[in-house]
Amino acid sequence: MADNYLEKRYDEVFHSQKVRVKRVGPNVDELLRRTRSVRGYNKAFVVSEEMLRRIAAVNSRIASARNQQVLRFRLVTRGPEADAILQHVRMGAALPELHLPFPGTEPEAFIVVCSTVDENRMVDIDLGISLQSMSLKAVEMGLATLIIAAFDHKAVADILGLPYPPLMILAVGKPAEQIELVPVNDGDSLHYYRDEKGRHLVPKIKPDQLLIESLWPRD
Repeated sequence: MADNYLEKRYDEVFHSQKVRVKRVGPNVDELLRRTRSVRGYNKAFVVSEEMLRRIAAVNSRIASARNQQVLRFRLVTRGPEADAILQHVRMGAALPELHLPFPGTEPEAFIVVCSTVDENRMVDIDLGISLQSMSLKAVEMGLATLIIAAFDHKAVADILGLPYPPLMILAVGKPAEQIELVPVNDGDSLHYYRDEKGRHLVPKIKPDQLLIESLWPRD
């Protein structure tokens, strides 16, 4: 028997086998494509507190600047609190003539993001990571979101009796509008708009034009 028999058998059994990875659900590229700022929602669908808990739970697994973990979250479902919050938020600032959201399509569930410390650069880093991660989770669940920065902070804090200042609001619901990405060149207008069919079109700079070219010669 050859001295390298066992080595050959190992190679035959293991190295000859192709590694097969079974994809479960959408990949990251698909989730990112579907993670859009939705301003119109289907009121026939009710977002439950459990759904919001699942979305907020991603914050126990994501990155945090200096691992400070200072963000806290207030969940708001359909009811008087949600109705009151809607009176103090503004959506679709780039399309003021449309007065978004249209009547009957308002969001009715929210995650209000607060911070236990004064807002600073590190808090803002965490804020961006958190909102994007929660939005991705919502899309994975078949929902949609809108990150709301334009709101009356004091009024929302008073309505909800918040112990910490609110920094952002994430609206959550079942989407009731069509949103599409439009590739554009660097320097073109980046204002989102709606076409004659009512589709919400969002310009995005082409990937190759986001890269900074190296000044060093290539080999």
